[in-house]
This record gives sequence, C-alpha cells and structure tokens, in this order.
Amino acid sequence: MRSGLVLLAVAALVAGCAERTGTGSRHPQSGTRAGQPLKAPPAPAADLADVQADKTRIRAAEFRAEQARTAAARRWGLKRVPLTAPPAPAQKPRITTRRGFEVDGHEEDGLPPVFTTIPTDRKIVFLTIDDGAEKDPAFLRMTTELNLPYTAFLSDYLIRNDYGYFARMRDRGVALNNHTLHHPYLPALSYARQKREICGMQDVIERRYGTRPRLFRPPYGNYDEDTLRAAKSCGVRYAPIWNEEVFADHWEYRETDQRIHPGDIVLSHFRGRSDGKGTMPDMVRRFLDKVTAEGYAVARLEDYL
Repeated sequence: MRSGLVLLAVAALVAGCAERTGTGSRHPQSGTRAGQPLKAPPAPAADLADVQADKTRIRAAEFRAEQARTAAARRWGLKRVPLTAPPAPAQKPRITTRRGFEVDGHEEDGLPPVFTTIPTDRKIVFLTIDDGAEKDPAFLRMTTELNLPYTAFLSDYLIRNDYGYFARMRDRGVALNNHTLHHPYLPALSYARQKREICGMQDVIERRYGTRPRLFRPPYGNYDEDTLRAAKSCGVRYAPIWNEEVFADHWEYRETDQRIHPGDIVLSHFRGRSDGKGTMPDMVRRFLDKVTAEGYAVARLEDYL
C-alpha cells in the first residue's frame, strides 16, 4: 500500500515536470512559455537610438539633395525641378531589335539588337548625345549640378583635340560609347573598313578612358549586316539608335503621333551656337522642360541593359 502511494506520487511529479517543460507533449512548441510564444528581448536603448539617428541623417541628406536640385533648376532657368528616376530594375528587360530594323541573320547569329525604345511601363526617357564636337564647360557644370544622367557616343576625329574634357565627363559617371573613328556612312564601306572604324574606336576609348564600350551607335543611324557583324566582332552588345531628337530650339520625332513614350531614347549632339540656334545648356533646358512637364524622369540607359 505504502509503495503504491509512492509510485503515484512519483508519477504525478513526472507529469508535472513534463507539462512545465513541454517534453511530455505530443505536439511540443519550442520557445514557448505557458503555451505562448516567447518574445524577443527588447533592443537595447543605445541600438534604437542609433537606428533613429541613421533615419534622421538619411532624411536630412534627401532634403539637402532636393534643395540642391531645386536651386540648380532655378539657377539654370528650368521651368520645373526635374523628376527623379526610379531605381534601376533588379531584372533587366529583354532587348530585341525593333521590328523592321532587322538585317539577315540578325537573331539567328546573335547580332547586336537595334532599338529605339527600352521596353518599360515606367515614365522614363533616356538622353544620348553624339559625336563630341562641342566641349562646353557650362554643359558639364549644368548636368553635374542637376545630376542629369546621359550617355555619350563619341567619334575620335572630333574628341582628339581635347580628350580631357570627356575624361571629366567619365569621372562624373557618364558612360562613353562608340560612334566610330571618323563618322562615315558605314553601308558604303567594305566589311574590313567598317571593322576598322568600329574596332578602332573601341581601342581609343579603352586606351583613353579605361573601358571597352558595349554600346555602339552607327553614324546617321545607318547600318547593314556587315556593320552589325563587325560591331559584334569588336565586343559590342547593343546598337541603340533613337526615337526623338532634341535641338536647342525644337524637337523632331520618329513616330507619327509626334509624342514621347515610356522608355524612348532621345538623341542630341555636342553642338554650340556656331552649329545651331543655341548652346548645349539651351538644348538641355528644352529637353528637361518638356519631359518634366509631361511627367517623365530621365534615367540612365546602361541601367536597363
């Protein structure tokens, strides 16, 4: 009788321990107390203060950047403060040749795609500037102060008298790309001469600026099968052309609707008063006033390729 009572007491004690620890449960819950999930210990007050300080610094930096953009827009005579482009997409869009712009064997042989627009629903456009004839210091100051992204396509015969100007451009984060050595009408040349024009410019940019371009724009937007085969052999991956062109005093359009569209590539040139009806800052002003008024931001072309 006494031994039976002892056994019962031991059993009750074991059951109580199992209930408290969860070891006797058919469905154990790790990290619980009295059937409730355990809460993480509160963060130390010092850590919370650091996080709050970081947030405050970020907001202050963003505020200062917006103030600087507003001041720059006023200083350069813009009608509105340019819109800020969204972050670059984590997954790049698939780039294909625009319909009707293909050459024989274009897709089968993996030739560089020729396109006028980046496929996107975002209200963004891309500014590209060709050749390198005009070297206006005010243009560098304006685009730097406005933090304006653009892509340059350069020809050696026009930049060789001041390689340093485009080095300063590169140092500001601008991508320098290929527009041939001498800006010829490429379809009139043999494959070998086209290759010299394109590969030769690849060599110049690599030697002078440290990178070998992935982008090539044929002069006048004219090309044939030999052009794209030569470009591919030189390491070119893309051949963007354009959907609109902006000048200091007007715009021109490829499409019949005479409008800009999401993802459009816009062409301009390094030109000053001696070649046109205004300066390069005049061209940038006309470009930004229009795209901003229509709700577009300017993005960096290379971020989408």
